[in-house]
Amino acid sequence: MSNAVPPLLTALVDDAAVFPPGSAALEDAVPAHARHRESWFAPLIGPLLIPLAARDAFRALAPPGMGVGLVGEPAAVEAAIADLPAGTRQIESPVAKRGEDPLPGIERLAALMRKSEEPRQWYVEVPLAWGLMSALDAVAALRADGLPAAVKFRTGGLAAELFPTPVELAAVICACRDRDLPFKLTAGLHHAVRHTDAETGLIHHGFLNILAAVLAAADGAEPSDLAAVLASTEAPQVADRVRPALDRDRPLWVGFGSCGVLDPVTDLTVLGLLDRPRPTAPKEATG
Repeated sequence: MSNAVPPLLTALVDDAAVFPPGSAALEDAVPAHARHRESWFAPLIGPLLIPLAARDAFRALAPPGMGVGLVGEPAAVEAAIADLPAGTRQIESPVAKRGEDPLPGIERLAALMRKSEEPRQWYVEVPLAWGLMSALDAVAALRADGLPAAVKFRTGGLAAELFPTPVELAAVICACRDRDLPFKLTAGLHHAVRHTDAETGLIHHGFLNILAAVLAAADGAEPSDLAAVLASTEAPQVADRVRPALDRDRPLWVGFGSCGVLDPVTDLTVLGLLDRPRPTAPKEATG
């Protein structure tokens, strides 16, 4: 295994190549993921994420032992729970649309968790909207009962209202910290530092800003402090906030899905947080 990836960055990025905006064909995504798993940055990468409906196609394409995360609605998970690929490491399920009560969906997934005998992680995707705090309480209660539950939030999409503000995201991070509740993020985290997308004009969160904010939260910072970190667009300063903690285990934040895992690899390398090994020079022949 490569030692180029420090503990803080281990398994930070799940491979979401088949999801928008990348939308890679599964026939391309599976071999590409296999190559990532053999690369120098392999410890940075989590499992390949696929829609639950694509599990049979994945089984036909994947080499033995390839880890996969399945994404689907609670009803679809319930129907397929007895027929999941052997490498299924995690299940991610949106439990409500914006404005809907997330508790019934959480209860439905909880019933499946209680019946499951497999060591899988379950991510309950909750909208950053009405019912959020009660949902966090419910998932925290599941964890207190010993169930492998965590939460998942969206941090982007095709419209500005799908991007939480730095203040909103800071409040959510602190709410998870206060409940000792791990969380995962998805959508919009295409680059390390906060930026405006040149094509859409939408302002994207930076995954390195989030990592810096999570570290600050773990050390007891308040939401206003986190909001300032999340709003920064100064890449060197954000990187310098993270650099001293590279040898720590990452607190609270499980990681995020990216449709192009090479983008995070490139950004982290440019900022000096990943150290790509230099090719070993061939030995000269003797004799």
